[in-house]
Order: sequence, then C-alpha cells, then structure tokens
Amino acid sequence: MADTAMSGAAGTAGTTQPGEPVPVLPAARSATGADALDGAVWRLRSRGCWDDAAALLEPHAAGHPRYAIRRAALLVERCLFTAAGWAAAEDALRAAEAVAGDNDERGAAACERGHLAYAATVLGVRDRADEARSALGRAAALLAPAAPGRALLDYRRGLMAEHVANSPESARAAYRRAHAGATAHGDTLLLSFTWRHLAGLALRDGELAEARHGFAESLRIREELGFLVGTAPALVALADAAPPEEAEGLRIEAARLFRLMGGVPTWLAEHLEGVPEAPAGRAAQ
Repeated sequence: MADTAMSGAAGTAGTTQPGEPVPVLPAARSATGADALDGAVWRLRSRGCWDDAAALLEPHAAGHPRYAIRRAALLVERCLFTAAGWAAAEDALRAAEAVAGDNDERGAAACERGHLAYAATVLGVRDRADEARSALGRAAALLAPAAPGRALLDYRRGLMAEHVANSPESARAAYRRAHAGATAHGDTLLLSFTWRHLAGLALRDGELAEARHGFAESLRIREELGFLVGTAPALVALADAAPPEEAEGLRIEAARLFRLMGGVPTWLAEHLEGVPEAPAGRAAQ
C-alpha cells in the first residue's frame, strides 16, 4: 500500500471477482502502532478515498521510494475498484520506478506495474496480459525469496494464473505460498485475500465446508481491521457458500454497504442486482 477469469467486467461472486489488490502498504492492517501518516492513509484507503490518501503521500514521494511506491499502489488499487484513474496510476508508477534505488524497491514497483496491467486486462479496458506477466516476472527476479514483498507477489501471480491463464492448480499453489508468507510477516490484510481466493477455488471444486471457512475468515479479518471498502465483496463471497436462509441476509448487508460506499467496487454491482433494501432496523443488528 478483492475470483474464474472475468468476462468483461465481472463474473460470479466468490469465484469470479477480479481479485482485489493488496499493495505494499505498512498501514494495510489496523492503524494501532503505526505512525500518524500511516494511520491517516489507512483510514482513507479503507473507506475508498484513494485520491485523498495519495495526496497525503505526495509531498513525501519525490525523494523517498517507500512513499512513492505506496502512493502508486493506492492509485493502482483505485483502478481495480473503480475502473477509473488509469492515467494517474501510470504517472505515479513512472515516478516510483524513477526513484526506486535497490532491488526490493525496484521489485515492489514492478509488482505494482504488473498489477495495473492485470487490472486493465481483467476489467476489459485493454489486454495487457503480456505486460503483466513481464512485470511480475521482473519482480520475481528482483525480490529475494524471504523479502516481505514476496508474499504479495505470489498472491498476484496467483491472480494471473486463475483469471488470465485459467490454471486453478497453479493459482492454488501461488495463493498457498502467499498465505504462508503473509503469516510469516504478519500481513493480516493479505491473509484476508489469500483466505478468500483459496476458498473460491475450494468452492469451485465443490469443497463447501472448506470454502465457507475461508470466506468466513476473510470477512472476519476485514471487519476487525475496518477495511470497509472490501467488506461488501467478502459478504457476497460468503453468501455463495452459505445456506439460502443465511445467504439472503449476507447479500442484503452487502448491498447496504455497497450503496454506502457509492457503488464501489464497481464490478460488484451485477452480483447485487435485485437485492432488496435492508428492512428498517436490520442494519443495526
């Protein structure tokens, strides 16, 4: 600092969402213990205010690769959630690439470059799959096996395997590596994504109990961290594996949050089409 490949902008919740980004962002967790800037960026990012969060980082980004990469990551995330802001993300990425000084920094910038190209591909903006593969391969060559950014890279290579190459087994192996890396480095938010995508593959294979567990863990983490912009997708994913009587309530709550967030992420809209408003008083339950 959100699942089979999408056709156009989105597919079926749980297994066919585009895969949300998890940028290299120290504040991609609760703000407890983070410095004031990290905390402010996290609060804005978690509510989908990416432009405001990036603006906080801009004064620090010119001579500091860490901040430049974080700023680029925020704007790449905005693209995947809103299908807009591509030019700003490209500009931020070029700036981050220009100031990156060591292999970890260059690898992190390449990872964001690959994720932006992936987002453009799965959202149907432009086929940039070759660029995504090249950038993620470059990141793999630059990042040491034990580097903190390696888990994020493994997760994103899993997204490419699942949604672009249609290779669920390769995706599962990459997600498992990412899950292990996120656990080792204490990246709780990344764990919510790896839980979710492993659960999506389990659901695809008919492993309902495993899918429910993974989706529930993903939702629990997002709620505990206050990752509001990612909570509606997690609710919809869990609804796909829940009994009908529970699924309806999960989708109603997801629709309420989706409207609260102003229709973000945009690709969730078709999954919530026709879901009614929550009955009076239900949202507070």
